[in-house]
Parts: sequence; structure tokens; C-alpha cells
Amino acid sequence: MKIMVIGGGGREHAIIKKIRQGKGEHEIYCLPGNAGMAGEATCIDIKAKEIDKIVEFARENGIEYAIVAQDDPLALGCVDRLNEVGVPCFGPTAKAAEIESSKVFAKNLMKKYGIPTSEYEVFDNSKKALKYVKTAKYPIVIKADGLALGKGVTIAQNEKEAVDAIVSVMETKVFGESGNKVVIEEFMEGPEVSVLSFCDGKTIVPMVSSMDHKRAYDGDNGPNTGGMGTIAPNPFYTPEVQRECEEKIIKPTVEAMRKEGRPFKGCLYFGLMVTKDGPKVVEYNCRFGDPETQVVLPLLESDLLEIMLATTNGTLDKTEVRFSNKSACCVVLASQGYPVKYEKGYSIFVPDDIKDNVYFAGVASDHGELVTNGGRVLGVTTVADDLKSAIKKSYKYAKRISFRKSFMRTDIGAKALNALENNQ
Repeated sequence: MKIMVIGGGGREHAIIKKIRQGKGEHEIYCLPGNAGMAGEATCIDIKAKEIDKIVEFARENGIEYAIVAQDDPLALGCVDRLNEVGVPCFGPTAKAAEIESSKVFAKNLMKKYGIPTSEYEVFDNSKKALKYVKTAKYPIVIKADGLALGKGVTIAQNEKEAVDAIVSVMETKVFGESGNKVVIEEFMEGPEVSVLSFCDGKTIVPMVSSMDHKRAYDGDNGPNTGGMGTIAPNPFYTPEVQRECEEKIIKPTVEAMRKEGRPFKGCLYFGLMVTKDGPKVVEYNCRFGDPETQVVLPLLESDLLEIMLATTNGTLDKTEVRFSNKSACCVVLASQGYPVKYEKGYSIFVPDDIKDNVYFAGVASDHGELVTNGGRVLGVTTVADDLKSAIKKSYKYAKRISFRKSFMRTDIGAKALNALENNQ
């Protein structure tokens, strides 16, 4: 089958690797892809937001199936456009993708259908928002309405931080049109859980749970990033919590989207928090999470492409989705200064015997040599019988990889291990 994957990071590399492990021989293109995945897919220099060029490429090259993995093209209607020219896709339409592309839509959906989430207010006027935070109870959470590369959320500890965030988002427009509205929410406390789910519009099949590590530095300190590492499964997602989430959050969300005339097909991501009042939704994503994908897919034992086709065709209820009961850990190696300012162009050394465990993200080619080309450069993932072994193995491999001005967190999975030890 001729397959096209839209995106260019570690998530897309993980998807391509998993498809390669399945049945059949496939011709895979990645738009734009990156130099690190060049051996597993043909990378085409078309950016994920260039929808016209993507559609033209699909038509000219006889693409039979497209996997739209990134949030921006989904929000821009890439699936809709490809469907119009007869290319079936894994991923939601623009209307369904609004569950991520508009925080306001998502919060209002949860409110309308009684899906547990934090209390909130919506503002489209900065003066009203600034007035509101003068009497707010701190800390509070301020979110840009639209997509902001995972950086549109501020946890304000006091009025000054709240004012700075509102001015930055709504007046300075650091996220452009995404900051036309803001959602101001009550601050929730508790462990966070990520649950990715396959969905065909009516049937939803949750994948193994995971735990992301968003802050740049050890101890959950420093600025928010796209994710510095992940582990799976998440020990805070106990069988009891899972049952409650499926009953009160996961199934009701799919049904809500169907009732709204926006049936969701693809991967629906639930960002959850296990609070003292039970699990609540922090956010939805309309695609595979990054780097959660890098620990979830290695644990998948069924054929990924078959499952993806089932989400497109509405046959997920007849398709096997089986996960290993092992554990996985992904450690991200990043460029010093990420997520703010960092240098590029440094040579990357990865030993041949661990290349199968590496998902490349911010990399380019310089005269045939891999060089750094982004903040998150690569992720190192290993699978083991237990979480402690997976973490140890991932760090052992990560320490064998080198490039100038690199850094990584040294405590990925520490909180999860601590929870497992306390529960024994």
C-alpha cells in the first residue's frame, strides 16, 4: 500500500516504525519527515501546514492511505481535503479536531454533557479577563483558546503572573490568532495520566496509559516543554480509576461528539488528572501525543495499520487491539536552552546496535551526517518486563548517544516508581 504520513517528529517516526513491523510491504512517504527516519520512509520536503501541496502530492503519487499525525494540519482540514480527492485518512475532520484546536469548544462540550473537568470562565476581551483575575483564587490556569505548540498554558501563582499571561496571549499575541480568547480555569491537583484511544466515530478502544514529563528539568522544574520523556503504563491509572474514566469520561466524550454532528475518527487523547474528587479532564488532543506515542506503540502487539484502517472504515469493534503487559520508558535528549533558545547543527553519534530504540525528531542531514536541528532532538525508548528495568535500560542507551550541548532529565519515571513502591 502507498501510505503518506503527515508530520516530521518522533511521533511520526514511531508510527512508521510500528507500521513496518506489521503485515505486508508498504511504500511509505513522510511529509516533511526528518533525516533520522530516511531509511524507513521517503521524506518529502512539504511542510505539514501546506495543505494544497499535500493534496497535490497525494493525487500525483497515487497515495492510497494518509495518516495525518500533527495537530495543525488536522485543524486546517487536511483530512477533509484529502477525502474530497478520494484519499482515506487516519485522523479527524476539522470539525472533530476542534476538540483540541479550541479550548473553549472542548470546555463547553464537557459542561453540556456533564463530563468532569475544572470550573472555568471564557474571555474574548482582555480588559474583562484582567478584571476577573483581580479577585481570583490562586493558583489559576490560563489557556490560549487555540493551538500553541503545547506552550499556551500558564499556571499563575499570583495576580502579576496572571496579568502577564493575559497580556502576552491576548494583547501581545505571542500565539497569534490562538490568543483571541482565553479560558481561565480553577487549578486542579493530583497525578496526571495520558490515555490515547483509537476511535471510529462510535467505538472507542483505549490504549495503555502513560505519564508525560512536561517540565524541562529534574523535579518538575523549569519551563513547560513538548515533553522530556514518558513511561507506560501509568501506575496512577489503577483498574478502579480506569473504570471510572471509561464510564464518566471516555465513552461519554465519543457519544457527545457524535451527538454534536462531529463524529471522531482517529486517535483521541485524554489528558486526565486524578483529583481527590475523582478523575477529571485536563485537555483533549485530536491525535497521538508526543512523546507518549514513543512508549505506547512499542507495547502494541496487534497490527497498527489494520487498526488505523478500522478507525477509518468504522470496523473497530471487529478488530483486535492487544497490548503487551510489559513496561516502556522514553528519555528525550534535547538541545541546551530548549524550549526557549538553542543552537543547531551539531553532529549526532548513535551506536548502530541501539538505532532501533531511537525515535528521531529535531534532526537534519549535513553531507550525509545527522546533525541537531531542533529543541527535542531524539527519544530513546526501551521495553522491559517491569518499569524499573525499562527506565534503567533507556538511560543506559541514552548515555551512549552524544552531541554537543545536549541535556536530558535524569528522573523520568521516578514519580511512577515511587508510586509503585508505595502501593506494594
